[in-house]
Amino acid sequence: MRNRESEMKIVGIVNVTPDSFSDGGRYAEHDDAIARGLELAAQGADIIDVGGESTRPGAMRVDSRTQRRRVIPVICELAAHGVAVSVDTTLAEVAEAAVRAGATMINDVSGGEDPDIFRVVRRSGHRYVVTHSHGPSGTLVHYDDVVTDVREELLRRIARARAAGVRPEQIVIDPGLGFSKSAAENWAILARLDTIATIGAPVLVGASRKRFVAAVAGSSPDTAELDIATAAVSSHLAAAGVAWAVRVHDVTATAIAREVGSQLYSPAPEHDPYLATMVTPERIHTR
Repeated sequence: MRNRESEMKIVGIVNVTPDSFSDGGRYAEHDDAIARGLELAAQGADIIDVGGESTRPGAMRVDSRTQRRRVIPVICELAAHGVAVSVDTTLAEVAEAAVRAGATMINDVSGGEDPDIFRVVRRSGHRYVVTHSHGPSGTLVHYDDVVTDVREELLRRIARARAAGVRPEQIVIDPGLGFSKSAAENWAILARLDTIATIGAPVLVGASRKRFVAAVAGSSPDTAELDIATAAVSSHLAAAGVAWAVRVHDVTATAIAREVGSQLYSPAPEHDPYLATMVTPERIHTR
């Protein structure tokens, strides 16, 4: 039997925004966002990631006050229902308010753009997701070797967090798929995620419904097709055993994909009673 504690986690996405690339506006109202979070938890999400600012290409930055107004009531209600909650923000003020509201993980896609966020992380003792990015998603940069370069940049960002008092066991790393990377570079990172994992921190992967995934789902894929492609990525990650968690929109499909991948990853039993009853050439010869 597999150890469920070591099984790849599922982080369900709740965007309390009007302009997110996949579900903008669907959960902008608090009641809708809370219902969605509870629904994802019931479907098998281990953590619900609540964000009040879109990271899609061209999205406008959202100030602290607006983010707090969007996400804090949602986090409060989900936490009150016993749901593990993460806050998706780059701002220390939002992270601090979210921790007070019950969030137990801070997901910072900027990798520490606001240095005060390290103080919040240190005081809270909660997990902190350090993401690799160079500016907003859609901004491309040159990499000599994308996997090596991302790994080295993540190490530098971890060093900054550590210097600010963040403990090693608090740190989760995210290679930042879709952030300042081409489609080919995103796929290269997924193919060589074991190299990123040698950093030694848990790895969070966010590929759900992103452009490079959409490209393999057809010229104009609908949401269902995007989720099939995303589930295939999740199944691969579960089979490879290198990801601590995947961040997704469709939890049901991901839970199935995780189970398939985990079955492939599980070592074969030393003694299979079915195999013991099979007629082998040796048995035929001795009859």
